[in-house]
Amino acid sequence: MAAKATIYKAALNIADMDRNYYAEHNFTLAKHPSENDLRLMVRLSAFVFNADESLVFCKGISQDDEPDLWQRSLDGEIKLWIDLGQPDEKRIKKACGRSEKVILYTYQDGAALAWWKQAEKALKRFKNLSVIYLSIDGDIEQLVERTISLQCNMSDGELSLIGEESSVTIRQERWKEA
Repeated sequence: MAAKATIYKAALNIADMDRNYYAEHNFTLAKHPSENDLRLMVRLSAFVFNADESLVFCKGISQDDEPDLWQRSLDGEIKLWIDLGQPDEKRIKKACGRSEKVILYTYQDGAALAWWKQAEKALKRFKNLSVIYLSIDGDIEQLVERTISLQCNMSDGELSLIGEESSVTIRQERWKEA
């Protein structure tokens, strides 16, 4: 029998001074059995970096033809495709062909840089692709609870996630710009 997803509730109070976006978002998230707490929190962070009423979480890791998050237009066209990690070139090509804009957030220190050095040349041809490395200062996994409540402050491209017991700062290093 297959392992089941773990369900989390998340309340994000977002104050994005860079984009003048201020809102509260409440979600029910499913964490796939193969997903760890770090990846779950990076998904939430990716949402905060691109927060919008029409940005939604997808099946992501459990579905090959969907990203982790996406934003669709009213006619169903994909405006924004957001993936995490170090996907292969075939997946990135598919995303770039299906969406107006693709953002790839990579976040694992040594693995991310090694992947980028290998993939950089091939990925330069995708004009609608941004690759962003997330430098995480603090133990982001300490913020994970079954009910996550975070104050999310964004200023000068830097995100502060503030929980009840701890806080984390995430900086974006733009490796490729669309």
